[in-house]
Amino acid sequence: MTYPSAYVSYLVQFNGTRDFFECHELLEEYWKEHPGDPRSAIWVGLIQLAVGLYHERRGNWKGAIKMYEKALEKLGEQSLDELGLDGARALADLKLSYERLHAGQGEPIPYQDMTLTVTDPQLEEQCLRQCQSLAVDWGRTSPLHEESLIHRHKLRDRSDVVAERAAAIEAKKRNRTVN
Repeated sequence: MTYPSAYVSYLVQFNGTRDFFECHELLEEYWKEHPGDPRSAIWVGLIQLAVGLYHERRGNWKGAIKMYEKALEKLGEQSLDELGLDGARALADLKLSYERLHAGQGEPIPYQDMTLTVTDPQLEEQCLRQCQSLAVDWGRTSPLHEESLIHRHKLRDRSDVVAERAAAIEAKKRNRTVN
C-alpha cells in the first residue's frame, strides 16, 4: 500500500523524534489540503493523539484527557490496521493513557511515551530510512530535558496568524460600520 508522505513523516516524528507538535502540524496540513479524503476522521484522530501526548508531556493533564477522549472517538482498530499499524495495541495504549490520567486528575503523574507499532514491513522500512537520515532512533524515549521540544508551541513564529486575526477583526469593524 502507498501511504501519504505526511503520514510517514508523522510516524517518524511520533516514534523517532517524539516531536508531537510536528506530528500535529504535518497531518493537519495534509488533512486540510485533502478535504474529501475518506480517511479524514482517522487523520484528525491521529492529530488529536499527538496533541494529547504533547499536552501530557508538558503536564497539561486536562488538555491531554480532552484530546485522548476525542482521539478515542475518532480512531478504530480496523482503520488503524488499514494504515499499517497494530490498531488493537494502539487503542489499548491510548485507553490506558486516558484512564491513567483520568484516575489521577490533580496528582502529578509521570509522563509515559506511547509507541505506534507498525505492522506493514514496507511502511516500517520507509520510517526507519527517514529516522536514519535524521539521525534519530526509532522508538526512543522522549527527551524530557529538551525545552525546545517540550514547549514547541511557545517557540514558533506566529506572526502570520496574528496578522490574519488582526485583518479579520478589521474586516468585522468595517462590516459593522457599513451596516
